Amino acid sequence: MVIKVFLASSSGSTAIKKKQQDVVAFLEALKVDYTELDIACSEQNRMWMRQNVPEEKKPSNGIPLPPQIFNEESYCGDYDTFFDAKEDNTVYAFLGLPPPPGSKEALQAEKEHIMQNGTHGEENPDASVEAQEEEDEEQEEEDLHSQEEEELQQLEDQDERSSEEEEEEAELEEAEEKAE
Repeated sequence: MVIKVFLASSSGSTAIKKKQQDVVAFLEALKVDYTELDIACSEQNRMWMRQNVPEEKKPSNGIPLPPQIFNEESYCGDYDTFFDAKEDNTVYAFLGLPPPPGSKEALQAEKEHIMQNGTHGEENPDASVEAQEEEDEEQEEEDLHSQEEEELQQLEDQDERSSEEEEEEAELEEAEEKAE
């Protein structure tokens, strides 16, 4: 899926230029694959954008201004809806893309999924996170305890070997003294 960002390379409006730069910079920061389509240099791009922005999303004059964002043929939104998605940490959903694992959006989506579907059988997803953290801490303590026991056993074995060696040496010395 390719994100299409319709821009105007030669816009006289600094507000439009800033909005376009904001969208492009954010997509680059997220490492989202996108294509810039210039409506100032291509009548075909301008017409495609105007025809594919849904009527209810067009301004009162009927002509949508850049930047306009699409996922392939599917309309995502304009700058204002992009900005709202950015503020809500829902840019991937806005773009119709799966969020990368570990991202804020992925974690938020997972929490919402748990709340809606009761996957963990809990109403509070934070409780399952806390329970997992407690379980992890207990496991770490058990592992540490096992490691300490193992080290203690090794020391005891070493002491026992040392004592046996000392006894053998003493017996050898005693035997040597008797032999002399």
